[in-house]
Amino acid sequence: MLNMIETLNVALGDRSYPIHIGTGVITQVELILPYIKQKKVVVVTNTTVAPLYLEVLRSTLESGGISVLPVVLPDGEQFKTWETLNLIFDALLSARCERGTTLIALGGGVIGDMGGFAAACYQRGMPFIQVPTTLLSQVDSSVGGKTAINHPLGKNMIGAFYQPKLVLADITTLNTLPERELKAGLAEVIKYGLIRDVEFYVWLEANLENLLARDPSALTYAIHRSCANKAEVVVADEKETGERALLNLGHTFGHAIETGMGYGDWLHGEAIAAGTLIAAELSRQLGWLDEKTVKRIEHIFVRAGLPVFGPRLGAARYLELMSHDKKVQDGKLRLVLLQEIGRAIVSDQASDAQISAAIEARCT
Repeated sequence: MLNMIETLNVALGDRSYPIHIGTGVITQVELILPYIKQKKVVVVTNTTVAPLYLEVLRSTLESGGISVLPVVLPDGEQFKTWETLNLIFDALLSARCERGTTLIALGGGVIGDMGGFAAACYQRGMPFIQVPTTLLSQVDSSVGGKTAINHPLGKNMIGAFYQPKLVLADITTLNTLPERELKAGLAEVIKYGLIRDVEFYVWLEANLENLLARDPSALTYAIHRSCANKAEVVVADEKETGERALLNLGHTFGHAIETGMGYGDWLHGEAIAAGTLIAAELSRQLGWLDEKTVKRIEHIFVRAGLPVFGPRLGAARYLELMSHDKKVQDGKLRLVLLQEIGRAIVSDQASDAQISAAIEARCT
């Protein structure tokens, strides 16, 4: 008997794809085979995930007559570079992979981003499948087709929109996830409640300890609800010309933290948590949130074990790093801010002085 699976569909016309969420989904070859054109696939993973799940996935694929070429990359945000990306291209070319060969990204957000970007570029586009193994990648980066690498001047500044054919979110992979990584993933889960789903936010306040305890039913619900929120936004605004920008709550400040501290020092979710509190403080200064609401937001991140203050890089350094952000338009920085819990907006109303004051208030 198959494990219970919840399935969502990202409805993008002829580029639509399913997201299967459940326990043991990477062992169910019948979920994967319809999306593989050839008898060979390339599995891109890293040195941390490979010992845990590469053989599980290989066994699944081989049971369906598919041979596997593994590409094992170094693990860490600091390796999300051109040099590491070229290791994927070297493997694809050496194995004479064709345009119809499928690339499977097995790992967290870094592997998903780099695997997807490689798939978008190789022979101008090869099919790829996302098999996210972290909470953050299951609820966010594996869905929606954003792929990228980092640059010393800015995070995710070089990339492409390129949708996967399939996403397999296997809850069992979270059993081996380090505690710090699990908590970092919760930052993106909380984000969905803050920007557009107040009912989910209230549920998270009531169920946060169950998520931290890795309760399968709580995790399945949170991942499903997060993916459902993201899928709705992606379908409405695939290329981030409008509503999709709301998914970046806390990210402009957070990316500045990641870049300013050196990639890998702060986990992405940790930087987003601190960045969200800077955005909440700025929203308070603009008169949209009251102090009680900011404290409520702070409390849920504290309960999740996430930082609520950023590093003291100095407001000028933050502004310099944020000037490279993808949401800068006509030279003006557009920030995702909160009008209330469950309602976010993109605004360029804040002055540099107001932004600086919010940064100074929320950085230690």
